[in-house]
Amino acid sequence: MKNASSASEATKEQQCTLKNLYFGLLVFAILYAGGVVFCAYRDDWPALLLWLVLLPCARWVGLRLAPITLKRRGYGSVDDRLPASVNKARVEVAFYSYNGCPFCPILKGRLEALQKEMDFTLREIDLTLKPQVASSKGIQSVPVVEVGDKRLLGNATTEQLAEFIAGVKTSEAVLPA
Repeated sequence: MKNASSASEATKEQQCTLKNLYFGLLVFAILYAGGVVFCAYRDDWPALLLWLVLLPCARWVGLRLAPITLKRRGYGSVDDRLPASVNKARVEVAFYSYNGCPFCPILKGRLEALQKEMDFTLREIDLTLKPQVASSKGIQSVPVVEVGDKRLLGNATTEQLAEFIAGVKTSEAVLPA
């Protein structure tokens, strides 16, 4: 896919493996529960209240600041611009996401913007609490955009998404008129 001599070779793939995301969720849950138990054991109720509120808020802020920090962390730019023109595509687009993935909200916003222009049906499947869905579909990383039996893995520009959605020519993907 990538040319070995390309400059983008130095950047990490703009996708998140589900294995790492589920491990991160487990670590967060253990840290969260451990802090609750520790504060309760010490009978420090103000600290417990702060812990219950601040840790989830810190996680949320980290995810929302991800687009700013991704370039510094070696993932490259997530900048985007809308394509000059797009073709209508009456298809169903499935978008597989995970709550802790920094690329999923970026891609979701791009898909929603394209949906208005291309007139496709968007269905989001959140894999955060549904590992069986990911396993049954063979999905190991997110974000995933699926049209018919074709998949686009990882963060993509709006132009790449438009080309992918318009380019799928499978009878399964086309919605009835």
